[in-house]
Amino acid sequence: MEYQYPLDLEWSTEEIVDVIAFYEAVESVYEKGIAREVFMEKYRRFKEIVPSIAGEKKIDKEFEEVSGYSTYKAIKAAKEAAAGDKIKL
Repeated sequence: MEYQYPLDLEWSTEEIVDVIAFYEAVESVYEKGIAREVFMEKYRRFKEIVPSIAGEKKIDKEFEEVSGYSTYKAIKAAKEAAAGDKIKL
C-alpha cells in the first residue's frame, strides 16, 4: 500500500482499526478474493462507525481516488453473492 486511507480524526482508535480492516477487505475483494461472510462482517462494523449514506459515499470517493478500488462496487458484489461464496472483482 502506497497511499493513505481516508480517516476521520474524531474516530476512536478502535474505530480507526475497524475502518482500516474494512479498507483491507475491499482491497482483498480486488486482489485475491474474500469470503462473503468475512467481508460483510467488516462492512457491518464499518456501517456502525459511518452510519450515513452521505458519509459512506464521501469515504468511497476518497478511497477510490487514492487506491483505485471502489467500496461501493465491492459492497454491491458482496450483496449479490450467495452465502458461502467468495467475492472477487
